[in-house]
Amino acid sequence: MCQPESSFHFPDRQAMNMTLDELRTHLLALTPAEKTEIVHLLVQSLGNSWPGIEKVSGVVGGDACLVGTRIPVWDLVQYRHLGASDAKILEAYPQLTATHLAQAWSYAEAHPEEIQRAIEQNEAA
Repeated sequence: MCQPESSFHFPDRQAMNMTLDELRTHLLALTPAEKTEIVHLLVQSLGNSWPGIEKVSGVVGGDACLVGTRIPVWDLVQYRHLGASDAKILEAYPQLTATHLAQAWSYAEAHPEEIQRAIEQNEAA
């Protein structure tokens, strides 16, 4: 998706060499609109910060899946809630590794509401 070029610019070209304290000072001096733009930029940059997890529109409804698979995180979580051990899950999904499961558990722990909502939607379908 193409985003319009931002109108926000730091007042000096030294921004790339700022310390965290200097950056904090500059950020606090921004207008509310500029702060909002920075927050949106940061949120977007963090949106894909889960190694091994991806959301692809049109794949499993855009739910969080293990990269390169169509296996949604919520499915693994649900399987675990039903009493399956990691070993049993790996047996059921031979293409997965223990690393995949660790990534899924980490994502699920950080996004419990999203995972629960996906489980409920799947059960209602």
